[in-house]
Amino acid sequence: MFTTLLLLTIPTVLLRALGALGVARFATWRVSAAHGLAFMLVNTGAAHFAPDWVTAIPNHSDMVAMVPSFVPFPDFTVYATGVLEYLGALGLILTPPTRRLAGLSLALMFVLLLPANIHAAQAHISFHGDPATPLWFRIPEQLVYIAVALFAALRTAPFAAAAVRRAPATTAVRE
Repeated sequence: MFTTLLLLTIPTVLLRALGALGVARFATWRVSAAHGLAFMLVNTGAAHFAPDWVTAIPNHSDMVAMVPSFVPFPDFTVYATGVLEYLGALGLILTPPTRRLAGLSLALMFVLLLPANIHAAQAHISFHGDPATPLWFRIPEQLVYIAVALFAALRTAPFAAAAVRRAPATTAVRE
């Protein structure tokens, strides 16, 4: 139940620790969270394409079972959302402008995926034999992903940007 959250949290914390040790790319929580979310999306995106014989992670059939009946073309929808997860992950790690677009787009996608997550919880749809994630956990989990995507998308506050501009060139932090 906590696996996906750990796929976000552990890389985010480790990357921020690298930033604290001097790796400039991860000098802020915002960039570290963007990369952590990208790591999670690459891993969760794999399930959208995994064949049925894959049992270590959810597979394509598990994902199709999550799609509510009112959504047309469930197979295509699962493949399309997998592609969107990969594109979002790429956008999060490239540059601040792509990070902003990717974060906002992913937040919207996470909102639009909420009905599938609710359907999966209410219909007790299991992933690779594991019990369905209960609704009391699934909705807050989705809210975390929305919040992190928005956090990654937002620019630094004006006062923080001004402080970075005033800092000596050797200690300036770039996002």
